[in-house]
Amino acid sequence: MATDGDHTFDDAIDGLKKLLSEKHDLQVVAAEKIKQLTAELEAKDVDGFNPTKRIKEGFARFKKEKYETNPTLYGELAKGQNPKFLVFACSDSRVCPSHILDFQPGEAFVVRNIANMVPPYDTIKHSGAGAAIEYAVLHLKVKYIVVIGHSCCGGIKGLMSIPDDGTTTSDFIEQWVKIGLPAKSKVKTDCSPSEFTEICTKCEKEAVNVSLGNLLTYPFVREALVNKNLSLKGAHYDFVNGDFDLWNLDFGISSSLL
Repeated sequence: MATDGDHTFDDAIDGLKKLLSEKHDLQVVAAEKIKQLTAELEAKDVDGFNPTKRIKEGFARFKKEKYETNPTLYGELAKGQNPKFLVFACSDSRVCPSHILDFQPGEAFVVRNIANMVPPYDTIKHSGAGAAIEYAVLHLKVKYIVVIGHSCCGGIKGLMSIPDDGTTTSDFIEQWVKIGLPAKSKVKTDCSPSEFTEICTKCEKEAVNVSLGNLLTYPFVREALVNKNLSLKGAHYDFVNGDFDLWNLDFGISSSLL
């Protein structure tokens, strides 16, 4: 914690809280001052970027150019959604699936996370991902689940950089990407001693296959596959070269495995 003489930032905050608790009439003044300072900071952004303006202008363009020009589509969406796809994609700002695949509103139910991982079935540890899969498969009745990896994935680089003893240095990231450890083990065995960048590229695709396999640990996914109401696809988007690969995996499952 940075200090100024004998006072720390925490001391200053504690002092402000004490003053406001003793002087109730100052609370309104303080709130207005904070609002003023926030506005000044936005106006004086060092690179000239104003987030509030960007958001408002972006919505205005969307409303004028898309929403108001397609009342039929948005009228139907107001009644409910019926997407054909459940898409797992990375949170990376360069790989928005609706943008690169030209999905229209209502066409894809999208889950984005670090390294586009699908965790195995776990009602406690990964309930967020499980809830999305359950809702998409059982309630939205999606026909396709697509897991999309991508080039230059920081999450995969992080996975490949975890020491063999498993030690981690982050609070969340490394624990999450460890979902892809089977992919890491496979590419290290198959590709050693390849360059790190090459191994990462191969792991980006192999991790997709691990996620597709993890989807089979969800009973309702297996049932939908056996009944031919659902299919799984893997994909990889290379934004460096402008390529997109799409593939199927034959899991060879049958009703006897349910």
